[in-house]
Amino acid sequence: MRLSSDSDPLAVVLAPPQGESQQAKELRERVEADAKRVSDIIDEQLRQERIALKKKKKPVKVLLLGQSESGKSATLKNFQLHYARHEWVEEKVAWRAVIFLNLVRNIIHVLDVLLREMSLSEGDRRSPSADFAIELDLEPSSHTPVYRFSDKHRLLKLRIAPLRRVLLDLEKTLGPGSQEVYTSSPTALVQDESGLVRTREFGIISRNGWKSALEKLRLTHQDGTCPEPVLRRREEEKYEIADVIFGCREDMKNLWEDPVVQQILSDRKAHIEDNPGFFLNDIDRIAAADYEPSDDDIVRARLRTVGVQEHKFTIGEGQGKEWIMYDVGGTRSSRAVWASYFDDVDAIIFLSPISCFDERLREDSKVNRLEDSYQLWRSVCQSPMLAKTQIILFLNKCDLLHNKLKRGTRVKDSIPSYGDRKNDTITAMKYFQSHFKEIFKLVSPEPRPFFVHFTSVIGLLMLAAPPVEESILRSHLRNADLL
Repeated sequence: MRLSSDSDPLAVVLAPPQGESQQAKELRERVEADAKRVSDIIDEQLRQERIALKKKKKPVKVLLLGQSESGKSATLKNFQLHYARHEWVEEKVAWRAVIFLNLVRNIIHVLDVLLREMSLSEGDRRSPSADFAIELDLEPSSHTPVYRFSDKHRLLKLRIAPLRRVLLDLEKTLGPGSQEVYTSSPTALVQDESGLVRTREFGIISRNGWKSALEKLRLTHQDGTCPEPVLRRREEEKYEIADVIFGCREDMKNLWEDPVVQQILSDRKAHIEDNPGFFLNDIDRIAAADYEPSDDDIVRARLRTVGVQEHKFTIGEGQGKEWIMYDVGGTRSSRAVWASYFDDVDAIIFLSPISCFDERLREDSKVNRLEDSYQLWRSVCQSPMLAKTQIILFLNKCDLLHNKLKRGTRVKDSIPSYGDRKNDTITAMKYFQSHFKEIFKLVSPEPRPFFVHFTSVIGLLMLAAPPVEESILRSHLRNADLL
């Protein structure tokens, strides 16, 4: 058939074939009817999806801000514990390696403190960095104590030595890792004025924080994502690590409970029990063949993460609201990316650890940590991009503040403006709260409510607090229209 220039090509294609029989016509029409029915079903599905998408609540985007070690990761874990329980349970066993890592690091740091003092007492005044490195933030003793070292201490050095290899194996298992320098120096080991050698901290580079490391530990034969020999080798390494830790249990206890070691730590004001990831009071329970992490262990565990992290939760009754929480990091080098998240955020949870009033920044030993938190708080509150954003302040680590004041540490020695106020926990909490509130009212671009909540994130105290504290937090979130 020859087409004229003004023929409709589509009409020609759709036209019935010439000489079509009645039977062929009926078959063709049935096929076309079936095709139309399928097409109509698909169109209806797409229409319903568009309607559902319009009705779907927009996710609440929340930024977690605060300096490094302010408690952001523990806060994320508390939210996961309460609002993503299924995922939490699935990851629980994998946290065992992280807690082993924390425990081994704890005991090796204590051993290095002991070795350093033994070296100095024997007249060896060379730098200890060639043999070992200490991460603990110690102060030089105000006097020159004389410690009675014995063969027991020298034997402990040898018996605990296998744990150094375990530490490297655990880091390799959890890696690839990054390192965090305690000062701004680019070198791996830095010796400060007191002779203390500081080291970098192992960490994970990941978009979703600790989840990438845990996912590797959860690989099973059923996943089909890992070759059989690799899985078998990982299982062998896991049991070997557990066996070494179990075998060193009594030696770890003997070192940690040794009176001379405790005296050294006291003289050096090394309150390592205040640090995240501290498990030396749980050696018997953790260095056991049948150890399984508890919820509290997981919240307390320390696994430093590098890079922006994103976590999703569903909060509220019924279908609830989807929350997307971002932890954009708190070190000085990571704060430059904060502003890029400001233009699309519904709320900010700002964490400030008020127990650090007498501590210095890891990146810059000349800067007081609380003063740094004040400056960060000021910069967030005065940002024009956040003028309409609800900001909830978590004054964190109140339990550590209480312990520190009970030990006799005086606030006014580090914060002169504290003056002659009572040196107790309640008075100090109210003082710090008033200072944050004053900054908030002074620099905010426009009036908005001041939401503050006192928290103790280490352990299950933040969201498992007494009902009245929980109701206060939820009230703040409802007032911010986030629940």
